[in-house]
Amino acid sequence: MALSRDTVLKVAHLARLELSPAEVDEFSGQLGAILDYVARLDELDTSNVEPMVHSVEVANVLRDDVLVPSLPRTAALANAPKTDGRYFLVPPIIEG
Repeated sequence: MALSRDTVLKVAHLARLELSPAEVDEFSGQLGAILDYVARLDELDTSNVEPMVHSVEVANVLRDDVLVPSLPRTAALANAPKTDGRYFLVPPIIEG
C-alpha cells in the first residue's frame, strides 16, 4: 500500500523534514511497506503472550546503600584555588 503524496508531505512537515519530489515518491512506497508489515503483525494471535517492557531480560545491578563517613571538609577544600576555610570561593557570575 503506497501512501499518498499529501500524507508523506504531512508526515515530513511534522518531522520538520524537507523532501525533494523524488524522495516523496520513494518514501511513499517505503512507508506504505512498513504499514503493510504492521498490518500483518496485527493479524497474529497474541492472547497467550505475556506483555513485556523490553524485548530482552533486563536486570539492574545496583549495590546496596552503605552509610560511610563523609570526606572531611579540609580534604575537600585542600586543592581549591580559593577558600575561606569553610566554603569554596568562586568568582561571581551574576553582577549586582
